[in-house]
Amino acid sequence: MALKSDHDNIFLTEAEYLKTEPTSEVKREYIDGQVYAMDGAGYNHNCIAVNILGNFRNHLKGTPCTAFMADMKVRLGKDYVYPDVVVDCSKMTGNDYFSTSPVIIVEVLSRSTRKTDETVKLLRYINLPSLVEYVLVEPDFISVQVLRKSKHWLSEYYFLGDSVTFESIDLTLTVEEIYDRVDNTDMNEFRDEKRLSE
Repeated sequence: MALKSDHDNIFLTEAEYLKTEPTSEVKREYIDGQVYAMDGAGYNHNCIAVNILGNFRNHLKGTPCTAFMADMKVRLGKDYVYPDVVVDCSKMTGNDYFSTSPVIIVEVLSRSTRKTDETVKLLRYINLPSLVEYVLVEPDFISVQVLRKSKHWLSEYYFLGDSVTFESIDLTLTVEEIYDRVDNTDMNEFRDEKRLSE
């Protein structure tokens, strides 16, 4: 989702944010004491997030792990953010409003969130003791970037024809599955070539 600072650059205490967030008309992230409103996401962004969430949820049935999309906050010390997809394997309850022990976090990038997702959030995410993988997906062209704790958080990139193994939940997806129904030049050309070869 797109990220933008509230018009008046609102600064709140952590307690004020947590008290006002449940009744806020828009979802808001809280980073370094400042509130950031979350804009709605477009078609490609939603397709990618739903594709990943659907595959994660199906795979995790019957396990202690739960996949969430967009509405579950992750607590990063005194900061709170809404990843596009998150999997938590701790014993969460019906009273929990945020995840404190995610094993994998997925962000679908956009022009307005790219810098934050690749810098501010990255540094906070990789310092979470529970996190095993951080995934960044481009909606406008084909590129899946995976950073893994087991590889010292070095980036690995995946493109059409590749398969991505999410080690944290022992699931492998093709890049094609991640981008199913996405409408961008790379996917449209890929589908045209596939039709011609059939």
